[in-house]
Amino acid sequence: MSVTEFSPNVEDGSCVLRFTGNLTILRVRKLSEQLKEIEADEIVVDLSGVERMDTVGAWLVHKLERDRGAKIVGATREQQLLIEHVTAADQPVKLKREYVSPFVRVVGQVGASTQNILSTMVGMLGFFGALIISTGHIFRHPRRFRLNAVVAQFEVVGVHALFIVGLMCFLVGIVIAQQGAVQLRQFGAEVYTINLVGRSAIKELGVLMTAIMVAGRSGSAFAAQLGSMKLNEEIDAMRTIGVSPMEALVFPRVLATVLMMPLLGFYAAVMAMVGGGIFCWLSLDIPPVTFIQRIQEVVPMTDLYQALIKAPVFGMIIAMAGCYQGMQVKGNAEEVGQRTTTAVVQGIFLVVVLDAFFAVFFTEIGWL
Repeated sequence: MSVTEFSPNVEDGSCVLRFTGNLTILRVRKLSEQLKEIEADEIVVDLSGVERMDTVGAWLVHKLERDRGAKIVGATREQQLLIEHVTAADQPVKLKREYVSPFVRVVGQVGASTQNILSTMVGMLGFFGALIISTGHIFRHPRRFRLNAVVAQFEVVGVHALFIVGLMCFLVGIVIAQQGAVQLRQFGAEVYTINLVGRSAIKELGVLMTAIMVAGRSGSAFAAQLGSMKLNEEIDAMRTIGVSPMEALVFPRVLATVLMMPLLGFYAAVMAMVGGGIFCWLSLDIPPVTFIQRIQEVVPMTDLYQALIKAPVFGMIIAMAGCYQGMQVKGNAEEVGQRTTTAVVQGIFLVVVLDAFFAVFFTEIGWL
């Protein structure tokens, strides 16, 4: 094994240090102590005799150059590259963060959030355009339509959600009836609890609660599934063999969600009215027959039309948000969780915003 040695010679008024052997971590400690004893104004480091050099050896040479102004000669291309990397890494470490005023920090956070929102909107629009193009390809080539995948998503989005959606809306219907009855009792108008339950369940409660539940269940599932596939390079493999991920993965999920949302929304509204009806029967002594007759009188068909129009739009938004966030996963498994959370929050936020727009629009056209 070669031993690191150096021989100091004075040439032309400069102290030339000629290193030989291996300039590695095993030899540097003793060498560093010997170099401290050298006193010279001009130092030249000759590495032509060095057989092997590691990062610690490169650091020793760099330290001579940095602290004592040494000139390095005789280094091979690899040795010079290693010394350059060590030099680039020689940066002071900040033990404390630089002070940033609260105003600047808040403005920076607002700017970063705004930029993120705008980039997400642009990305969602591009994703929607890609989905439209894929839908057109499927219409032109019906054999590319994957019926089994759509039916499987029917089961995931619709059938498996029946229990939780029904239970939640049933309980919420009871709560709305109870709270409404408490307030209406002050005016002796408990009978109008039926109006409150019926119109709120059909017009808003059923479809909105369903959208929130579907965003939490299916939207997160879409993001996690596609994110895991993206992380495992399965989507890249599909592109390699000529299978479009938009047609094979995204389109069935979006189509299933769009078709199942109206059915789930109607089912949720019915369950909410059942919960409200049971409360009215047990607490207000309003029999089920009277409750049903009153519902038929006070709930116009336009309320049902509104729910059936909003439901597929909400379904498309939820499915697109989940699939889009899943397709954006890259890097590591931690991002799968982050994208899944973002998909749920984004889906619910867009649903609430669209619901507000729909409320204004339907009021303007006279569907009160």
